Amino acid sequence: MNIVETRDLSKFYTFGSGLRVEALKGVNVKIKEGEFVSFMGASGSGKSTLLNIIGCLDQPTSGSVFIEGTEVDYRNSSNLVRLHRQTIGFVFQAFNLISTMDALENVCYPMHFNRIGRSQQKQRATELLDLVGLGDRIHHLPSELSGGEQQRVAIARALANSPRLILADEPTGNLDSVTGKKITNLMKDINREQKISFVVATHAHEMARVADKIVKLSDGELTT
Repeated sequence: MNIVETRDLSKFYTFGSGLRVEALKGVNVKIKEGEFVSFMGASGSGKSTLLNIIGCLDQPTSGSVFIEGTEVDYRNSSNLVRLHRQTIGFVFQAFNLISTMDALENVCYPMHFNRIGRSQQKQRATELLDLVGLGDRIHHLPSELSGGEQQRVAIARALANSPRLILADEPTGNLDSVTGKKITNLMKDINREQKISFVVATHAHEMARVADKIVKLSDGELTT
């Protein structure tokens, strides 16, 4: 089964000067359950736009997105919230951790919106931080963690509500090559062991090494 499918997906932006920029042009992509897929291309190729539309952070100008066989209705805000809370997890280049919360609290935070009890939140967050190798750092603030450790917390947070799909936008972009390789291998291990689908927008060729499939974009279009 496909966890994600896009059909004739297009996105354009119109600016006050009348300038029209086409970010995506008729993109058709299928991603199977459990796949690790890399969207690759130069800056401005459309890979982040495609990722954001699949993640319901942006909406297409035309075309359709199907998640687990159901077409996404971008006008239905409650449905989008449900997808974010139950189906999709996010990992960002800038980590986006809450600076005043320690690692444990950052991982607990998404579970609050699914009305998970406090003790269960802490138990799952502790297990996830152990999974990403930070069992001894759970009470450290983001400012007390290295970039690689912060991204591990971000990955644990993305897993908090047991999503079936994780979307990652340049997850190693702020990391050195050695740390980036460790984060790449961690994501692949989670993908393999937990059968969670990963879709990663990236410049990093290290991602190509672990990907089951590479989707290449140039000027908003798929390339071979």
